[in-house]
Amino acid sequence: MVRRAVASAKAGGHYIDRASIAPIRTESLKELPRDFQTPPAMTLRFGDFLLDSSARRLSCSGSDIRLSPKAFDLLCALLARRPDVITKGDLLEAIWPDTNVIEANLNVVIAEIRKALGDDRQAPRFIRTVHAVGYAFCGQAIEVEEVAAQPASRCWLSWKDRSFALSAGNNTIGRDPRSAVWLDDDSVSRRHALIAVDKDTARVEDLGSTNGTLLNRAALESPSVLQDGDIVQIGSLRLTFRTLSNTAARTKRLRR
Repeated sequence: MVRRAVASAKAGGHYIDRASIAPIRTESLKELPRDFQTPPAMTLRFGDFLLDSSARRLSCSGSDIRLSPKAFDLLCALLARRPDVITKGDLLEAIWPDTNVIEANLNVVIAEIRKALGDDRQAPRFIRTVHAVGYAFCGQAIEVEEVAAQPASRCWLSWKDRSFALSAGNNTIGRDPRSAVWLDDDSVSRRHALIAVDKDTARVEDLGSTNGTLLNRAALESPSVLQDGDIVQIGSLRLTFRTLSNTAARTKRLRR
């Protein structure tokens, strides 16, 4: 369906309304199917991402991901209806209520979501295009009942550019999305290993994983105390254990 642009057209006769950003209004959705009203409050984990619709927050490994209000609303709508396809017409009515806009507006917001999620249009992990119909969320999303605020951690695991804070008590490491340290890799067992944190002491143990756990290149046979800088290998992934010291190291002076 061809739609009229909301303002004077740019070159080529098309205008993309990038600035028209506003949350979905419930009253504007009354004529849409009942199951496409404003999505209910939800907290979902998918891939390395966590979405909290009530707090309007999208994060990746604890770091916030910035999305425009319309992009956030559109992502919530796709997640709420997953894995069903939502037509372009329904999405336009929901995201731009009471406003006539062209389909290019929707394409811009979808592109923003894909960029934020690192998704590939040709090989999508999360947002699937159904040609000439609409879009669908195609990834696996797990509902999280509660995301409790955790006290500042004194130890963590580092892997590449990611950090996993370890809380007091047991921290399961595995491919299960509910793990405290979630590693989505085929070499990692669903419940692979565990790090138990008690005050300033952390111990790591293997949980009978398929490929085993290594500590500083040695196979882990029993629970072992971790030291700052230790390398913990989970399957094929090598993570570095770090902990805060009560005595800060002296800053190295540069020669000029």
